[in-house]
Amino acid sequence: MLFFRNRPPLSVSVFFCCLLLLTGCAGLDTMGDMMSGITDLFADDDTADPPAKLAEDYQGEIQVDLLWSDSVGVGADNKSLKLLPKVRDGIIYVADFRGLLQARSVIDGEIRWETKTEYNFAAGPGLGRQVLIMGTNHGEVLAFDINTGALKWSTTVSSEVLAVPVIAEGKVIVRTTDGKIISLREEDGGVQWSAEHSVPALSIRGAGTPLVLDDSMIVGAANGKLLDIQIKDGKVLWESTISIPSGRSEVDRLVDLDVDPVESRASLYVCSYQGGTAAVSKSDGEVIWRNENVSSYTGISYDSRYLYISDTHGEVWQVDQRNGGSLWKQKDLHNRQLSAAINYEKYVVVGDFEGYVHWLSTMDGRLLGRIKVSKAAIETKPVIVDGIVYVYSKDGILAALKVR
Repeated sequence: MLFFRNRPPLSVSVFFCCLLLLTGCAGLDTMGDMMSGITDLFADDDTADPPAKLAEDYQGEIQVDLLWSDSVGVGADNKSLKLLPKVRDGIIYVADFRGLLQARSVIDGEIRWETKTEYNFAAGPGLGRQVLIMGTNHGEVLAFDINTGALKWSTTVSSEVLAVPVIAEGKVIVRTTDGKIISLREEDGGVQWSAEHSVPALSIRGAGTPLVLDDSMIVGAANGKLLDIQIKDGKVLWESTISIPSGRSEVDRLVDLDVDPVESRASLYVCSYQGGTAAVSKSDGEVIWRNENVSSYTGISYDSRYLYISDTHGEVWQVDQRNGGSLWKQKDLHNRQLSAAINYEKYVVVGDFEGYVHWLSTMDGRLLGRIKVSKAAIETKPVIVDGIVYVYSKDGILAALKVR
Protein backbone atom coordinates (compact mmCIF):
# COMPACT_ATOMS: atom_id res chain seq x y z
CA MET A 1 0.00 0.00 0.00
CA LEU A 2 1.01 3.58 -0.54
CA PHE A 3 1.05 6.39 1.95
CA PHE A 4 0.00 9.73 0.45
CA ARG A 5 0.01 12.98 2.40
CA ASN A 6 0.12 16.68 1.58
CA ARG A 7 3.87 16.83 1.56
CA PRO A 8 6.68 15.98 -0.87
CA PRO A 9 8.61 13.09 0.73
CA LEU A 10 9.34 11.53 -2.66
CA SER A 11 10.69 13.05 -5.83
CA VAL A 12 8.65 12.47 -8.96
CA SER A 13 11.21 9.97 -10.22
CA VAL A 14 11.11 7.98 -6.99
CA PHE A 15 7.33 8.01 -7.13
CA PHE A 16 7.37 6.51 -10.62
CA CYS A 17 9.70 3.79 -9.33
CA CYS A 18 7.21 3.07 -6.57
CA LEU A 19 4.48 2.65 -9.15
CA LEU A 20 6.44 -0.17 -10.73
CA LEU A 21 6.27 -2.04 -7.42
CA LEU A 22 2.52 -1.80 -7.04
CA THR A 23 1.58 -5.17 -8.52
CA GLY A 24 0.95 -6.60 -5.05
CA CYS A 25 -1.06 -3.58 -4.02
CA ALA A 26 -3.06 -2.27 -6.92
CA GLY A 27 -2.30 -4.58 -9.82
CA LEU A 28 -1.06 -3.72 -13.29
CA ASP A 29 -4.59 -3.28 -14.60
CA THR A 30 -5.07 -0.20 -12.41
CA MET A 31 -1.78 1.41 -13.38
CA GLY A 32 -3.38 3.64 -16.00
CA ASP A 33 -5.90 5.06 -13.54
CA MET A 34 -3.16 5.64 -10.97
CA MET A 35 -1.02 7.45 -13.52
CA SER A 36 -3.90 9.84 -14.23
CA GLY A 37 -3.96 10.77 -10.56
CA ILE A 38 -0.30 11.78 -10.38
CA THR A 39 -1.05 15.36 -11.37
CA ASP A 40 -3.47 15.69 -8.47
CA LEU A 41 -0.96 14.27 -6.00
CA PHE A 42 1.80 16.63 -6.94
CA ALA A 43 -0.53 19.61 -7.19
CA ASP A 44 -0.30 19.66 -3.41
CA ASP A 45 3.50 19.59 -3.18
CA ASP A 46 5.63 22.39 -1.82
CA THR A 47 6.21 24.03 -5.23
CA ALA A 48 2.50 24.44 -6.01
CA ASP A 49 1.20 25.12 -2.52
CA PRO A 50 4.07 25.61 -0.08
CA PRO A 51 3.64 25.23 3.67
CA ALA A 52 2.90 28.40 5.58
CA LYS A 53 5.98 30.09 6.99
CA LEU A 54 6.10 30.90 10.67
CA ALA A 55 6.80 34.48 11.67
CA GLU A 56 10.32 34.74 13.09
CA ASP A 57 9.36 37.62 15.40
CA TYR A 58 6.26 35.89 16.74
CA GLN A 59 5.33 36.83 20.30
CA GLY A 60 2.80 34.43 21.77
CA GLU A 61 0.05 35.25 24.21
CA ILE A 62 1.07 32.33 26.43
CA GLN A 63 4.40 30.92 27.61
CA VAL A 64 5.07 27.24 26.96
CA ASP A 65 7.74 25.56 29.11
CA LEU A 66 9.75 22.48 28.21
CA LEU A 67 9.65 20.36 31.38
CA TRP A 68 11.97 17.68 30.00
CA SER A 69 12.94 15.99 26.77
CA ASP A 70 15.01 12.96 25.83
CA SER A 71 15.75 10.72 22.87
CA VAL A 72 14.05 7.34 22.46
CA GLY A 73 16.31 5.51 20.02
CA VAL A 74 15.52 6.28 16.40
CA GLY A 75 11.84 7.03 16.93
CA ALA A 76 9.91 6.12 13.79
CA ASP A 77 13.18 6.20 11.83
CA ASN A 78 11.53 8.58 9.32
CA LYS A 79 8.82 6.02 8.57
CA SER A 80 5.08 6.51 8.88
CA LEU A 81 4.21 4.30 11.85
CA LYS A 82 1.73 4.20 14.72
CA LEU A 83 4.21 4.46 17.61
CA LEU A 84 2.49 6.59 20.25
CA PRO A 85 3.42 7.30 23.85
CA LYS A 86 0.94 5.97 26.41
CA VAL A 87 0.60 7.18 29.99
CA ARG A 88 -0.68 5.29 33.03
CA ASP A 89 -0.13 5.77 36.77
CA GLY A 90 2.76 8.21 36.42
CA ILE A 91 4.61 6.16 33.79
CA ILE A 92 4.93 6.93 30.09
CA TYR A 93 5.54 3.96 27.79
CA VAL A 94 7.13 4.48 24.39
CA ALA A 95 8.89 2.46 21.68
CA ASP A 96 11.01 3.04 18.60
CA PHE A 97 11.11 1.31 15.22
CA ARG A 98 14.25 -0.71 15.94
CA GLY A 99 12.80 -2.63 18.86
CA LEU A 100 13.49 -0.39 21.86
CA LEU A 101 10.71 -0.28 24.48
CA GLN A 102 10.91 2.04 27.50
CA ALA A 103 9.01 2.99 30.63
CA ARG A 104 9.79 6.50 31.92
CA SER A 105 8.66 8.72 34.75
CA VAL A 106 6.24 11.40 33.60
CA ILE A 107 7.80 13.80 36.12
CA ASP A 108 11.32 14.00 34.71
CA GLY A 109 11.55 11.43 31.92
CA GLU A 110 13.84 9.15 33.94
CA ILE A 111 13.95 5.61 32.56
CA ARG A 112 12.35 3.07 34.90
CA TRP A 113 13.10 0.12 32.64
CA GLU A 114 13.93 -0.53 29.03
CA THR A 115 13.94 -3.57 26.77
CA LYS A 116 15.98 -3.88 23.59
CA THR A 117 14.71 -6.36 21.04
CA GLU A 118 15.49 -7.31 17.44
CA TYR A 119 11.96 -6.62 16.24
CA ASN A 120 10.88 -3.70 14.05
CA PHE A 121 8.03 -2.10 15.97
CA ALA A 122 5.37 -0.50 13.78
CA ALA A 123 2.44 0.12 16.16
CA GLY A 124 1.85 0.44 19.88
CA PRO A 125 2.03 0.18 22.71
CA GLY A 126 -1.44 -1.04 23.60
CA LEU A 127 -1.97 -1.15 27.36
CA GLY A 128 -3.48 -4.18 29.07
CA ARG A 129 -3.80 -5.00 32.75
CA GLN A 130 -0.30 -6.43 33.06
CA VAL A 131 1.07 -6.26 29.51
CA LEU A 132 2.15 -3.86 26.80
CA ILE A 133 1.27 -5.00 23.29
CA MET A 134 3.40 -4.11 20.26
CA GLY A 135 2.86 -4.86 16.57
CA THR A 136 5.66 -5.17 14.03
CA ASN A 137 6.13 -4.60 10.32
CA HIS A 138 6.67 -8.34 9.85
CA GLY A 139 3.32 -9.32 11.35
CA GLU A 140 4.40 -10.19 14.89
CA VAL A 141 2.28 -9.29 17.90
CA LEU A 142 4.31 -9.15 21.12
CA ALA A 143 3.33 -8.90 24.78
CA PHE A 144 5.73 -7.41 27.35
CA ASP A 145 5.38 -7.34 31.12
CA ILE A 146 4.20 -3.85 32.02
CA ASN A 147 6.33 -3.75 35.19
CA THR A 148 9.62 -5.13 33.86
CA GLY A 149 9.55 -5.07 30.07
CA ALA A 150 10.18 -8.81 29.83
CA LEU A 151 8.75 -10.53 26.74
CA LYS A 152 5.82 -12.77 27.74
CA TRP A 153 4.59 -14.11 24.40
CA SER A 154 4.67 -13.55 20.66
CA THR A 155 2.22 -14.47 17.89
CA THR A 156 2.57 -14.10 14.14
CA VAL A 157 -0.42 -12.75 12.21
CA SER A 158 -1.12 -12.44 8.50
CA SER A 159 0.65 -9.13 7.71
CA GLU A 160 2.08 -5.88 9.08
CA VAL A 161 0.34 -4.37 12.11
CA LEU A 162 -0.21 -0.65 11.58
CA ALA A 163 -2.90 0.14 14.13
CA VAL A 164 -2.26 0.42 17.86
CA PRO A 165 -3.45 -2.86 19.45
CA VAL A 166 -6.46 -2.63 21.77
CA ILE A 167 -7.01 -4.78 24.84
CA ALA A 168 -10.60 -5.44 25.95
CA GLU A 169 -12.35 -8.28 27.82
CA GLY A 170 -9.11 -10.26 28.02
CA LYS A 171 -8.63 -10.03 24.28
CA VAL A 172 -5.94 -8.30 22.22
CA ILE A 173 -7.47 -6.83 19.07
CA VAL A 174 -5.03 -6.20 16.22
CA ARG A 175 -5.56 -4.88 12.69
CA THR A 176 -3.35 -5.89 9.80
CA THR A 177 -2.66 -4.19 6.50
CA ASP A 178 -4.41 -6.95 4.53
CA GLY A 179 -7.77 -6.01 6.07
CA LYS A 180 -7.95 -8.53 8.91
CA ILE A 181 -9.12 -7.90 12.47
CA ILE A 182 -7.75 -10.58 14.77
CA SER A 183 -8.54 -11.38 18.40
CA LEU A 184 -5.79 -12.93 20.54
CA ARG A 185 -5.95 -14.08 24.14
CA GLU A 186 -4.30 -11.51 26.37
CA GLU A 187 -2.75 -14.19 28.58
CA ASP A 188 -0.88 -16.17 25.91
CA GLY A 189 -1.50 -14.73 22.43
CA GLY A 190 -3.61 -17.62 21.17
CA VAL A 191 -5.89 -16.77 18.25
CA GLN A 192 -9.58 -16.64 19.17
CA TRP A 193 -11.21 -15.33 16.02
CA SER A 194 -10.41 -13.48 12.82
CA ALA A 195 -12.61 -11.24 10.66
CA GLU A 196 -11.83 -9.72 7.30
CA HIS A 197 -13.08 -6.76 5.28
CA SER A 198 -12.28 -5.75 1.73
CA VAL A 199 -9.32 -3.48 1.09
CA PRO A 200 -9.26 -1.28 -2.04
CA ALA A 201 -6.53 -1.77 -4.63
CA LEU A 202 -4.88 1.39 -3.31
CA SER A 203 -5.23 2.74 0.21
CA ILE A 204 -3.56 4.97 2.77
CA ARG A 205 -0.85 3.29 4.82
CA GLY A 206 -2.12 2.67 8.31
CA ALA A 207 -5.40 2.04 10.12
CA GLY A 208 -7.39 3.60 12.91
CA THR A 209 -7.43 2.16 16.42
CA PRO A 210 -10.77 0.45 17.22
CA LEU A 211 -13.00 2.29 19.67
CA VAL A 212 -14.27 -0.06 22.39
CA LEU A 213 -17.90 0.46 23.46
CA ASP A 214 -19.07 -1.97 26.13
CA ASP A 215 -19.07 -5.37 24.39
CA SER A 216 -18.41 -4.17 20.83
CA MET A 217 -15.93 -2.00 18.99
CA ILE A 218 -16.15 0.60 16.24
CA VAL A 219 -13.76 0.12 13.33
CA GLY A 220 -13.18 2.34 10.29
CA ALA A 221 -12.18 0.64 7.05
CA ALA A 222 -10.21 1.67 3.97
CA ASN A 223 -13.31 1.30 1.78
CA GLY A 224 -15.08 4.18 3.56
CA LYS A 225 -17.27 1.99 5.79
CA LEU A 226 -17.67 2.10 9.57
CA LEU A 227 -18.40 -1.17 11.38
CA ASP A 228 -19.63 -2.16 14.81
CA ILE A 229 -18.04 -5.52 15.64
CA GLN A 230 -18.85 -7.76 18.59
CA ILE A 231 -15.75 -8.30 20.71
CA LYS A 232 -16.51 -11.86 21.82
CA ASP A 233 -16.72 -13.41 18.34
CA GLY A 234 -16.05 -10.81 15.63
CA LYS A 235 -19.66 -10.69 14.40
CA VAL A 236 -20.56 -7.48 12.55
CA LEU A 237 -23.52 -5.83 14.32
CA TRP A 238 -23.95 -3.03 11.80
CA GLU A 239 -22.13 -1.48 8.87
CA SER A 240 -22.44 2.13 7.72
CA THR A 241 -21.18 3.80 4.56
CA ILE A 242 -19.44 7.02 5.57
CA SER A 243 -17.84 7.93 2.27
CA ILE A 244 -18.36 6.60 -1.25
CA PRO A 245 -15.31 6.51 -3.54
CA SER A 246 -15.60 8.77 -6.59
CA GLY A 247 -13.34 9.94 -9.37
CA ARG A 248 -11.53 8.31 -12.26
CA SER A 249 -8.20 7.38 -10.70
CA GLU A 250 -7.41 5.12 -7.77
CA VAL A 251 -5.92 8.14 -6.00
CA ASP A 252 -9.12 10.16 -6.45
CA ARG A 253 -11.04 7.26 -4.93
CA LEU A 254 -9.12 7.10 -1.65
CA VAL A 255 -11.68 7.41 1.17
CA ASP A 256 -9.89 5.58 4.00
CA LEU A 257 -11.26 5.95 7.53
CA ASP A 258 -7.80 6.00 9.10
CA VAL A 259 -8.56 8.25 12.06
CA ASP A 260 -9.51 6.78 15.43
CA PRO A 261 -13.31 7.12 15.78
CA VAL A 262 -14.52 8.95 18.90
CA GLU A 263 -17.73 8.96 20.92
CA SER A 264 -19.41 12.05 22.36
CA ARG A 265 -22.98 13.12 23.09
CA ALA A 266 -24.19 9.55 22.40
CA SER A 267 -22.91 9.72 18.82
CA LEU A 268 -19.86 8.46 16.96
CA TYR A 269 -17.65 10.76 14.90
CA VAL A 270 -15.22 9.77 12.18
CA CYS A 271 -13.25 11.40 9.35
CA SER A 272 -12.39 10.11 5.89
CA TYR A 273 -9.22 10.92 3.97
CA GLN A 274 -11.16 12.60 1.15
CA GLY A 275 -14.77 12.02 2.17
CA GLY A 276 -15.38 14.53 4.93
CA THR A 277 -16.46 14.13 8.56
CA ALA A 278 -19.61 12.35 9.73
CA ALA A 279 -21.67 11.80 12.85
CA VAL A 280 -23.19 8.33 13.22
CA SER A 281 -25.79 6.85 15.54
CA LYS A 282 -24.15 4.53 18.03
CA SER A 283 -27.10 2.13 18.07
CA ASP A 284 -27.50 1.35 14.37
CA GLY A 285 -24.86 3.24 12.36
CA GLU A 286 -27.30 5.66 10.74
CA VAL A 287 -25.50 8.75 9.46
CA ILE A 288 -26.81 11.80 11.33
CA TRP A 289 -24.86 14.45 9.40
CA ARG A 290 -21.90 14.89 7.08
CA ASN A 291 -19.54 17.81 6.62
CA GLU A 292 -17.81 17.14 3.31
CA ASN A 293 -15.51 20.16 3.70
CA VAL A 294 -13.47 18.65 6.56
CA SER A 295 -11.46 15.57 5.60
CA SER A 296 -8.63 14.17 7.70
CA TYR A 297 -6.21 11.25 8.12
CA THR A 298 -4.82 12.31 11.52
CA GLY A 299 -7.55 12.31 14.15
CA ILE A 300 -10.41 13.95 16.02
CA SER A 301 -10.59 15.38 19.50
CA TYR A 302 -13.59 16.88 21.26
CA ASP A 303 -14.98 18.72 24.26
CA SER A 304 -18.54 18.78 25.54
CA ARG A 305 -19.89 20.47 22.39
CA TYR A 306 -17.33 20.68 19.59
CA LEU A 307 -14.97 18.57 17.49
CA TYR A 308 -11.41 19.69 16.68
CA ILE A 309 -9.90 18.40 13.44
CA SER A 310 -6.70 19.10 11.51
CA ASP A 311 -7.60 18.49 7.88
CA THR A 312 -5.68 17.15 4.89
CA HIS A 313 -4.51 20.68 4.04
CA GLY A 314 -3.05 21.46 7.45
CA GLU A 315 -5.93 23.68 8.57
CA VAL A 316 -7.59 23.23 11.96
CA TRP A 317 -11.38 23.30 12.32
CA GLN A 318 -13.86 23.58 15.14
CA VAL A 319 -17.04 21.68 14.20
CA ASP A 320 -20.36 21.61 16.05
CA GLN A 321 -21.18 18.07 17.24
CA ARG A 322 -24.92 18.67 16.87
CA ASN A 323 -25.10 19.48 13.17
CA GLY A 324 -21.58 19.39 11.69
CA GLY A 325 -21.47 23.14 11.17
CA SER A 326 -18.04 24.75 11.07
CA LEU A 327 -17.47 27.38 13.73
CA TRP A 328 -13.93 28.48 12.84
CA LYS A 329 -11.00 27.45 10.70
CA GLN A 330 -7.34 28.22 11.46
CA LYS A 331 -5.43 28.77 8.19
CA ASP A 332 -2.08 30.06 9.52
CA LEU A 333 -0.65 26.52 9.62
CA HIS A 334 -1.70 25.64 6.08
CA ASN A 335 0.14 22.65 4.62
CA ARG A 336 2.43 22.27 7.64
CA GLN A 337 1.47 18.56 7.75
CA LEU A 338 -0.17 18.72 11.14
CA SER A 339 -0.68 15.99 13.68
CA ALA A 340 -4.13 15.41 15.13
CA ALA A 341 -5.43 18.51 16.90
CA ILE A 342 -5.93 17.64 20.57
CA ASN A 343 -8.21 19.66 22.81
CA TYR A 344 -7.69 20.25 26.53
CA GLU A 345 -9.09 22.96 28.77
CA LYS A 346 -9.21 26.11 26.61
CA TYR A 347 -6.52 25.03 24.17
CA VAL A 348 -6.07 22.99 21.02
CA VAL A 349 -2.57 21.54 20.58
CA VAL A 350 -1.07 20.36 17.30
CA GLY A 351 2.42 19.39 16.07
CA ASP A 352 3.88 20.12 12.63
CA PHE A 353 6.47 18.87 10.13
CA GLU A 354 9.31 21.05 11.49
CA GLY A 355 9.03 19.86 15.08
CA TYR A 356 6.97 22.80 16.38
CA VAL A 357 4.06 22.36 18.77
CA HIS A 358 1.35 25.03 18.48
CA TRP A 359 -1.31 26.13 20.97
CA LEU A 360 -4.58 27.49 19.56
CA SER A 361 -7.55 29.08 21.30
CA THR A 362 -10.74 27.04 21.43
CA MET A 363 -12.67 30.32 21.24
CA ASP A 364 -11.63 31.44 17.77
CA GLY A 365 -8.68 29.28 16.67
CA ARG A 366 -6.08 32.04 16.92
CA LEU A 367 -2.48 31.04 17.59
CA LEU A 368 -1.59 31.54 21.26
CA GLY A 369 1.92 30.12 21.49
CA ARG A 370 4.42 27.65 20.11
CA ILE A 371 7.61 25.82 20.98
CA LYS A 372 10.10 23.83 18.90
CA VAL A 373 11.02 20.46 20.39
CA SER A 374 12.68 18.67 17.48
CA LYS A 375 14.12 19.06 13.99
CA ALA A 376 11.85 16.27 12.77
CA ALA A 377 8.12 16.07 12.15
CA ILE A 378 5.61 15.45 14.92
CA GLU A 379 3.05 13.16 13.28
CA THR A 380 1.72 11.22 16.26
CA LYS A 381 -1.06 12.90 18.16
CA PRO A 382 -0.03 14.70 21.36
CA VAL A 383 -0.94 12.97 24.61
CA ILE A 384 -2.30 15.17 27.40
CA VAL A 385 -2.47 14.04 31.02
CA ASP A 386 -3.05 16.36 34.00
CA GLY A 387 -2.40 19.46 31.89
CA ILE A 388 0.98 18.24 30.62
CA VAL A 389 1.43 17.70 26.88
CA TYR A 390 3.64 14.81 25.77
CA VAL A 391 4.84 14.78 22.16
CA TYR A 392 6.92 12.24 20.27
CA SER A 393 8.71 13.25 17.08
CA LYS A 394 9.70 11.01 14.17
CA ASP A 395 13.39 11.17 15.15
CA GLY A 396 12.67 9.88 18.66
CA ILE A 397 12.48 13.05 20.75
CA LEU A 398 10.01 12.59 23.60
CA ALA A 399 9.13 15.85 25.34
CA ALA A 400 6.87 17.05 28.15
CA LEU A 401 5.40 20.56 27.81
CA LYS A 402 3.25 22.76 30.01
CA VAL A 403 1.66 26.19 29.69
CA ARG A 404 2.93 28.52 32.37
